[in-house]
Amino acid sequence: MESKESSLGTPSAAASNADDLGLTQFQGFWIPSRSVPTSSIIAFQKNFQALDDDIIVVSKPKSGTTWLKALVFSIVNRHHYTFSNTPLNSTNPHLLVPYLDIHLYKKNPNPDLSTISSPRLFSTHLPYPMLADSIKRSNCRIVYIIRNPFDIIVSLWHFLRFMDDQSVEDHFEMFCRGEEGYGPFWDHALGYWNMSLEKPSNVLFLRYEELKEDPVAQTKRLAAFLGFPFSIEEEKTGMVNQIVDFCSFNNLKDLEVNKTGKNPGSIIPNNKLFFRSGKVGDYVNHLSPTAVERLSNILEEKLSGSGLTFK
Repeated sequence: MESKESSLGTPSAAASNADDLGLTQFQGFWIPSRSVPTSSIIAFQKNFQALDDDIIVVSKPKSGTTWLKALVFSIVNRHHYTFSNTPLNSTNPHLLVPYLDIHLYKKNPNPDLSTISSPRLFSTHLPYPMLADSIKRSNCRIVYIIRNPFDIIVSLWHFLRFMDDQSVEDHFEMFCRGEEGYGPFWDHALGYWNMSLEKPSNVLFLRYEELKEDPVAQTKRLAAFLGFPFSIEEEKTGMVNQIVDFCSFNNLKDLEVNKTGKNPGSIIPNNKLFFRSGKVGDYVNHLSPTAVERLSNILEEKLSGSGLTFK
């Protein structure tokens, strides 16, 4: 990508900030190459063979990924585990719904996935154009969760403070240029938005804010999409509410594995970094009204005519 003059001034500022965060442009998007070597993406694209009953959780970082993984795992496995013996009590959700590019194909360019029980649960942050062709050809289900981009900026800034000292303003400027992990944001979002309209039985477009506002209704919607709808009896006995409560931010955050644990091989120093506040609208405490207006105008331009909007 050619350097573009940023609102901060010089063209070189863009390249240096991207380099500082370990971002590499690859196949039209900015990839955090410290955690995702391009070789693992190529291996995934070449070797992954999707099955029709696969379930793939997709998101931009800091969009509710951990929460969604816990919900998907609990919905699919509710007849195999009770809330007292579910692996979620002792295992971080990211290990139960592993990343294809960050974990599986990073360790091995052609891992043996044949022993994973059906339905196989996977995840990725990759944009739709970068998914393996076998996924696009298959009948597998993709759940895409999206979050207000203003909150993503602030959450990502907090999250990355363990590895860089850039200000929230720096992150904001890069976001406006589309230079953030798996960005540009608008291209990432539009890829899955358009596919959810074209193939609604295969791609579910889930909004973080709606999940926060009405978790019971959205969890029922999620379960129905996954092919694991709740029965009338389950609804009567409170199964939906129990899953919502167990997978809530406060409950997951208080589990010992998420307070003191660390996922093997991860560059993230501890699991508690996955759980900061989870609040909607926290950006107002960090971004000026002028900044919000500026990004709102960029989003309006980039998403024009798509039908995709943000409050």
